[in-house]
Amino acid sequence: MHRDVIQRRDAIIALLSENEMLSAMALSFELDVSVQTIRANLRDLDEAGLVQRRNGTVRLRQPSENIGYLPREGIARQEKQRIALAVKNLIPDGARLALGTGTTVETCARFLASHKDLFVASNSIHAVCALQHAPGVAVELAGGAVRMRDLDMIGTPAIEFFSKFNVDYAVFSCGGLSETGRVMDYNSDEVSARKAIANCSKNSILVIDSTKNRLDLTCQTGNVWDFDVVVTGATFSTAILQSCARHDCRVIQV
Repeated sequence: MHRDVIQRRDAIIALLSENEMLSAMALSFELDVSVQTIRANLRDLDEAGLVQRRNGTVRLRQPSENIGYLPREGIARQEKQRIALAVKNLIPDGARLALGTGTTVETCARFLASHKDLFVASNSIHAVCALQHAPGVAVELAGGAVRMRDLDMIGTPAIEFFSKFNVDYAVFSCGGLSETGRVMDYNSDEVSARKAIANCSKNSILVIDSTKNRLDLTCQTGNVWDFDVVVTGATFSTAILQSCARHDCRVIQV
């Protein structure tokens, strides 16, 4: 796929994450390309299960279960790389890490692979593979049943796995973030795994791309300001930013 197509898809997803619904004409105007080009991009995004087209308008899909891993890799790719660079700059050589699941965390793992002598505990096979050539890296991988769609482990064995560690930094994502700053996920297993990862670290780092902002999902627990650092490309409301400041949660917007 050509780079300009990837960038335009990212831009469409970003615009839809900020607007409940847009027309092809509006997207054409915003991105300065023809309506025909936008419609072709929307058709591809619809087939990938990322957007829903209806009566000349388009909106992001909000499924009860997250879409497949490979389609998610193509969403907000450049934003995820900016997030990963910011995370890399927060973590020094020789650090002890816990890494969660998801495409944004995998991107962070790829950027962290240039660090030396890391210790990493993770429940994501994707994250472990991304660190394969990191100099001096030591990796512990959670056991239990593998969720084949995402190549990760989120059940009880994964929760018990993270409880054994005391690390410097935990990097993890979530399914979505509500308008009031509640942290949301698709199911209770994902909630439990995220809490276990955050609880085993001295510094908790939530990474969240803009497509997850204001996303209404089934499960919710805690608030975005419960974590030490939030790295995001999203634009948070003034109320959320103020709550983060009151609770000593550092927000890094990339």
